[in-house]
Amino acid sequence: MNLPNKLTIFRIILVPIMVIIPFLGIDGRFLGIPTEWFIIDIIFVIASLTDKLDGYLARKNNQITTFGKFLDPLADKILVLSAMIMLVEMSKIPAWIPIIVLAREFIVSGYRLVAVEKGGKVISASKWGKLKTVTQMIAIILAFLDLNAFGECFSGVLQGGDLVLNFIVTIMLLVQTVATIFSGVDYLRGAKSLLKEQ
Repeated sequence: MNLPNKLTIFRIILVPIMVIIPFLGIDGRFLGIPTEWFIIDIIFVIASLTDKLDGYLARKNNQITTFGKFLDPLADKILVLSAMIMLVEMSKIPAWIPIIVLAREFIVSGYRLVAVEKGGKVISASKWGKLKTVTQMIAIILAFLDLNAFGECFSGVLQGGDLVLNFIVTIMLLVQTVATIFSGVDYLRGAKSLLKEQ
């Protein structure tokens, strides 16, 4: 097994470790943030970096494999959705955000199945898909560091750094949600043309 695929598997292994942290009863604060939130965030950042690294190494060393093509996007979905569900459980983001992300992933997966069966060309990442990925990662990383829930910046209660951080997280989550919807629409358009083929 080549290094890029090992990094992808390592990213998947980090997910259950990230999920277990809240059950360990870690007390205390680090830089004013609950220690367990900070640890979860560090694990998420490391996992996100392996996503960039494995893709770079696979292209650079010509180590792109069928196994990697299958597992890499799956690992990304598992990581992002796990983090979002954890944020919902922490009452930091509303459930409708990961629901939209999950719906989009089902649409993309369905499109790819139809494309493979009919020999169609898989749509490459659009500007919406790239915007979704960037804003999604920023939003999740900052959300674990934010002591306040989604949208509290508009309540008029927050001040200073809390206000700024919560505003950035809220805007990034809204932007990634819009980008998620539009990137899903791109795939639906492709699926429509494939389904018309006889």
